[in-house]
Order: sequence, then C-alpha cells, then structure tokens
Amino acid sequence: MNRRASQLIAGWRTGLSRPVLILQAGNALNYFGYGLILPFEIIYLHQIRGFSTSTAGLVLAAIMGTAAIATPPTGALLDRYSAKAILVAGSLASALGYAGFAYVDSPWQAFACSIVSGAGIGAAGTALRTLAIRLVKPEQRAASFALQRVAGNFGIGAGATVAGFIVAFAQRLSSFQALYFFDAITYAGFALIVLAAVPSPRAETVTATAANGTGFRAVARDRLFLTVIAANVVLVVVGHTFFSNILPPFAKSHTPVGPAAIGIIFLVNTSFVVIAQIPAVRVVARMRRTHAFAAASALFAVSLLAVLPATLIHSELAATSLLAGVAIVFAIGECVHTIVLGPLVADMAPAHLLGRYLSLYGLTFTISLALGPAIGGLLLQTSPDAVWWGGALAAVLAGAVLLRIGGGIPDPLREAQSRLASAPDAA
Repeated sequence: MNRRASQLIAGWRTGLSRPVLILQAGNALNYFGYGLILPFEIIYLHQIRGFSTSTAGLVLAAIMGTAAIATPPTGALLDRYSAKAILVAGSLASALGYAGFAYVDSPWQAFACSIVSGAGIGAAGTALRTLAIRLVKPEQRAASFALQRVAGNFGIGAGATVAGFIVAFAQRLSSFQALYFFDAITYAGFALIVLAAVPSPRAETVTATAANGTGFRAVARDRLFLTVIAANVVLVVVGHTFFSNILPPFAKSHTPVGPAAIGIIFLVNTSFVVIAQIPAVRVVARMRRTHAFAAASALFAVSLLAVLPATLIHSELAATSLLAGVAIVFAIGECVHTIVLGPLVADMAPAHLLGRYLSLYGLTFTISLALGPAIGGLLLQTSPDAVWWGGALAAVLAGAVLLRIGGGIPDPLREAQSRLASAPDAA
C-alpha cells in the first residue's frame, strides 16, 4: 500500500521550482474566486438586478470581447516589459471591475465593469503564461502548462461548489454581493502573492533587422505557426466549448438527463482533469507531438459521436452514466491537447517574440469561447445531431492537418531520437 501511494505521489511531482508552484497556487486561489461567480452571473444580473437575459448575456460577452481586444497589445508589451508587473496590474484591474459588479444598478454600470474586468483578464492571462514560461526550463514547459490547467480546474470547481451552497442557503442581494466581493479579493490576493513571492525574469529585447522582425508582422510571416493556431481553434471549439456550452442544453432537451445529473457530469470531467493532468505529462512525453495531436483529435471525435446514443436511452441513470463516460473521454483529450499545444507555441516562438506568440495562443481560446456557443447554438436550433457528427468531422480534419505539417514543428522526442541515431556515426 505504501509503495502504491509513493508511486501515486511520484506521478504528481512536477520538478518545478518553488516560485512556479507559488505562482500556480495563487492562480488556483484566483480561479476559486472566479468559480464563485461563474455559474450565477446571468442569474444575478437578471433575477437580482432586473436586467433582461439578453442584456445580461451582452454584459458577459463584453468581458470576453474586451479580453480579446486587450490580448494582442499585451503580447507586444510583454516582449518589452516585465511580465510580473503586467500580471499584477491586470489582476488589480479585474479586482476593481468585479468589485464594481456587486453594486451595479443599471446596464451602463455593468458594461463599464465588464470593460475594466475584461481588460484585466486579457492582460493578466497573457502575462501569467509568459511569466510561467520564463520561470521554467524548456523541458519543463509541459509540466508548467499542466499545473496551470490543474490550478484552473480545481479553483473553478471548488469555487462553484461553495457558491452553490451559499446561493441555495440565501438567494438574496447580499449573498451575490458577497460572492463578487470575495472574487475581487482573490484577484487582489493573487496580485499580492505575485508581487511578494515570484521573481521577475527579464524580457529579451532585440533590435529589428530585415531578417529579424520584432512586431506582429514577424509573427504573421510564420505560416506554420498560424496553421497550428487555426487548426487548434477548431479543436478548442469542438473539444472544449461544445462540451462546456452545448452539451448541457442538448442533454436537457434531447435526453432524460436532468439538471442535477448535468452537474455530476461536469464534476466528473473537471475532477478527472485535476487528477490526471500532471501524470499525463509523463505519458505524452513519450509520444511525438504529431501523434499526440492525432490522439487528441481522435478522442474528441469519439466523445462527440458518443453523445448521440444518449438520445436513444430512456433511463436517466443509464444516460447519465454514458455521458459521464463521454466526459472522461473529453477530459483525456483535453489533457493531451493542453500538454502539447502550450509548450509547442513556446518552442516555436523566438525568445524576443514570446509575448506575441503566447498572446495569439491565448486569443485562440478567447475566440473559441465566442465561436463555440455561436456555432453550436445555431446548430442546436436547426439540426441538433449535426453538432456532434459535424464536430467529430471537424476534429478529424484538424488532426489530419496537424499530422500533415508535423515534420515542420519542433518535437523534442524526434530531435532526441535523431541525436541518438547520429551518435554512432559521430563515434
């Protein structure tokens, strides 16, 4: 028993430095605060503040829209200035914006808070990824991205659970104000943790030459990188947002699964990610990146198609069990995809353009959060089953594109095998 426990603990060892562990612990605290409000934002704005549901939805869309607008300029700043300073500033801006949400009385106030908090999210998210990359060695990048994903899933899951009990106990204005206020405290607390306990590595700056650009034009000339980003927009839409945003309304309307069961399905997904994400780093490290992308694409395709049989089941328990299995397959695909994509972007980026490359990587998820619900919502209205078989087809095509260009992308395993193969000749 002790040996098994030791093996389990060993699987969770990341080898990351103390500042990185502190950074991600603060990130988990930050996501805990975000999880407190995430499930109840529209409920608060509509039922407590009296906004129409369409206005409430636009307020939330304004947050992500502002975050998307703020992300590329932040990438440019990160190639010149301290990622730590930008992370602290962005976190404090989000703290101010979300604290303001507790006291909004009219839509214009809510939109103002959305702009402030969204700008903070866009700046802080890009700065966090850049700071984490600059604090680790290249071979530790996969573990760093994995730990960041664990921090996010754990924080959101724990925060949403606590908030659910609070709202269930007292669904009144003061309860929601307390949630928003504590969310603001976690943003400010994260800023203080970074300020006090995380060092500030310097950004690498170079002088622009004809062969070595330093702006987004230099990034735009990297066609291979843009192809990877475009393919991954597809994978994030069908593999992340379809599960998060489209499965709940589809299951509620077309399967016997009820709201409580949908909550259990999400708990299964997030719990599996928290448990498996870091151990998965060692498994994926033994795969070539192209093969890992293909595996993630296949897992997404299988899980998307596996949703359809739930419409033929009449038992809620059986349908819930099937969709819980689907949630696990989705989670495995998410684990593999995250481990490969983040480090690949960092490896493809010239050191002096790291902030710009990572800003476009972050923009991938922001765009997907907008495209996924829009595309999925349209298909739900016109042809619900097409969400799943169409998404599966898109996942397979994206995986095929990544396989086709695979020889051109950096791959530590392939490079290591090449070095081993050339060693006898050198001898």
